[in-house]
Amino acid sequence: MDCPGSWQVDEWLTRVDRSGPVYLAILKALETAIREGELHPGDRLPPQRTVAAKLGVDFTTVTRAYTAARERGLVEGTVGRGTFVRGRAADDEAGLVDLGMNLPPPPQGLSLAALLGETGGAILAKTDVAALMAYHPGAGSLGQRAAGAQWLAPCLGVVDPDRVLVCAGAQAALAALVTLLVPRGGAVVTEPLTYPGLIALAGHLGVELVACPVDGEGMVPDALARLCAERDPSAVYCIPTQQNPAAYTMGEARRREIAAVVSRAGAPLIEDDAYGRLPAQPLPAIARFAPNQAWHVATLAKALTPGLRTAFLVAPDADMARRAERALRAVALMPAPLMTAVATRWIREGVAEAVLAGVRAEAVARRAIARELLPAARGDAESLHVWLDLPGAWDGRRLREAARDRGLSLVTADSFAVGLLGRNGMRISLGGPARQAVLREALTGVAAILAGGPG
Repeated sequence: MDCPGSWQVDEWLTRVDRSGPVYLAILKALETAIREGELHPGDRLPPQRTVAAKLGVDFTTVTRAYTAARERGLVEGTVGRGTFVRGRAADDEAGLVDLGMNLPPPPQGLSLAALLGETGGAILAKTDVAALMAYHPGAGSLGQRAAGAQWLAPCLGVVDPDRVLVCAGAQAALAALVTLLVPRGGAVVTEPLTYPGLIALAGHLGVELVACPVDGEGMVPDALARLCAERDPSAVYCIPTQQNPAAYTMGEARRREIAAVVSRAGAPLIEDDAYGRLPAQPLPAIARFAPNQAWHVATLAKALTPGLRTAFLVAPDADMARRAERALRAVALMPAPLMTAVATRWIREGVAEAVLAGVRAEAVARRAIARELLPAARGDAESLHVWLDLPGAWDGRRLREAARDRGLSLVTADSFAVGLLGRNGMRISLGGPARQAVLREALTGVAAILAGGPG
């Protein structure tokens, strides 16, 4: 059945500008359509695979765009029903400060543009450009996988490169894993508030998400054990470091407990370690304690820059890596060769560690600003985001509207909720504003909104 506004949906898709990153172009076209009244609250967006076919891109690109739209509060999705327009766009052109998109801040003392220009020039000078622009092995060369193993060593220890796959971002890795591990109608246990990209994937693939109770360190082991016994899930998904959105971090003892639970249950664990390298002293990954059960996903988007579009997936063994590689090719044929080459060179030459140190230093400074202005917000010292529980009188819609009136774009708990919303709060991303002064002004505005009450 056609939904209201379906003809406008086709119209806005024709305006997707293909000159830059496609997911951002989809997001911009969607924002424009909502802002200009072509799409209205309640309009249903076309399925991701339909958009992918119309634009000639893989569906993970569309998933990333829909996820970004969800994080900005533009759309909302319900498993089995689809994705719907939520309300007015967060209009950057109107001067909104974006506290919603979770980006790493610019690294202190370094210019990413200069580094990229220098590295790109060196690669092009020493590489056959025709070969660089051709199709490449779907999950990276052995040298690129070895670079991934080097990057992951602080969290995973020594890793056989044969277990490492290079992916076109974490979303592609997650799509491949859910496709590989979870049948349609299967269940994935996750946190009650979780990564919107997983929520979007579950809706697209017909997968049920089951919320596991959490405490200040994440999943409660006894509760996870009960769910594994009762539901026999196809996989367990968690974010152990700087959880997105709730910002808690599992200690090593808790990681060992979670590893023991999934090992006893025989449940595959998808460990999304997007923020694992940000702490100055990284914690060991859960995968170190459950090597036969865990799939470890680590993107460079949060520790370095999302522009590299590179993530690493570590399988339990080489045979499982080959199975995952086939799934990866089905959802995203290969990572971009030039960006993979840049990422590999940065890791080998120490540039990645320098950028990470710069991002970490800036993140620490920004977290200190958040601690000063929003002392109740939760987050590690190096966290890119904080979580703030809201007083009972507030709801997400009223807070977003109050923030927009002050020129701020916020994301509230309903964008991350698995099932019914059990807690009211917001994730505040600290890396998006270009300068610390802009962040300070924005957080001062958030504090003023909360102090004034919902009205």
